[in-house]
Amino acid sequence: MNDNKPESNQPTQPEPQHHSWIVANAPIYYGWIVLIAGTLGTIMTTPGQTVGVSVFVDRIIGDLEISRSQMSLTYAFGTLGGSFILPFVGRFIDRYGPRLAVILISILFAIACAGMGFIGGLLSLTVGFILIRSLGQGSLTLVSLHVINLWFIRRRGMAVGLSSIGFAVGIALFPGWLENLIEAFGWRQTYIILGGIVATTILPVGALFFRGHPELFGLQPDSKHTSNISEADRPKEINYTASQARRSLTFWVFTLGDVFVSALATGLIFHHYDIMQQMGGLENQVAVAVFAPLGVVTAVTNLLTGFFIDRVEPRFLLSVMLLFLCVSLVLPIFVSNLIWMWIYGTIAGIIQGMKGVIQGSVYAHYFGRSQLGEIKGFATTLAVASTAFGPYLFALGFDIFGSYAQIFLLSMLPPLILAVAVPWLSPYTRGGEVR
Repeated sequence: MNDNKPESNQPTQPEPQHHSWIVANAPIYYGWIVLIAGTLGTIMTTPGQTVGVSVFVDRIIGDLEISRSQMSLTYAFGTLGGSFILPFVGRFIDRYGPRLAVILISILFAIACAGMGFIGGLLSLTVGFILIRSLGQGSLTLVSLHVINLWFIRRRGMAVGLSSIGFAVGIALFPGWLENLIEAFGWRQTYIILGGIVATTILPVGALFFRGHPELFGLQPDSKHTSNISEADRPKEINYTASQARRSLTFWVFTLGDVFVSALATGLIFHHYDIMQQMGGLENQVAVAVFAPLGVVTAVTNLLTGFFIDRVEPRFLLSVMLLFLCVSLVLPIFVSNLIWMWIYGTIAGIIQGMKGVIQGSVYAHYFGRSQLGEIKGFATTLAVASTAFGPYLFALGFDIFGSYAQIFLLSMLPPLILAVAVPWLSPYTRGGEVR
């Protein structure tokens, strides 16, 4: 008997159990409303993402009078500590549904953001990082993408691609906006303001519009307004348990790829301003320009990747993403003016755009929806945990070599090896099961 044999080759089909006035009276397929609400959720993760935290880094270092290495190590401990809750969050979502999960996560995340305004030393800073990383980057991202995956199968790539544009908007707009807020109110007050924004946006929107499996409301994924359809018209999916998924090579290939991108891209963003100053002599006013093309290109790449992932085997897209990651580790050596900054931002945008769609949809693509929360929760734990090491790796490399160039070139080797190997690794056995 094959332990990796899926529990079903049909989609999860729970009997209709709930009636929702909002779902029943939606003027369009309700999955599109879920997509909009989930997209807002991805946008509001930005205060817990490295792209948001990086704007505060130099201010916190100066205010608390700590070194950059201490800051990086604190961020690493906070991120690593926060990552351990994500498998439990995934199980909670599977058991109680995304609506209750997003309510609890949003409340706690709002409190955590506000609490960052009151940190006074390394210990409280570590606790703050644990909370905003686990609740923002981890939990809110997990539940926002999870709810979208529940409502789409055939159009999942397109749906996740559209949703990922929300994160691209955050990348493009948040850093500059945060810079202005910090200049006006200070970094502590800005964090308190962010807590209020989380509480007044995704909390009420998630409570109103997040819903579980469409089958629970008599609907089908992908714009099917009724469950009274022929078996041939039902979207097909294979459902694996979490333990079966974790025993597969495919799970680990995509998770390892996500780990490489998460760790190294986080390190680049976390130390972005210092990297540009050290390697190119660029001031913050020029360095911040990276986020404009990064955001725009991320949005375009989201759409293109969403289109291709429904039509091309995802492992080829993973290989392309990893090759672009390698390029992004070489480019900072040459960035010396605004033009190079835009090129660098374009490459970074391609990576972020591809990552958002690939990792947002690939686990549902291969392993189904029945235990998606637990499956993706475990994968997200590893990805979030890896972001703890990227910033510290680059800070340590700078301390050892006196420059970022050597550590960038060394860290490029593992993703390059995986990028070359991935196209040769078929994800399916001859029997059609995930390998």
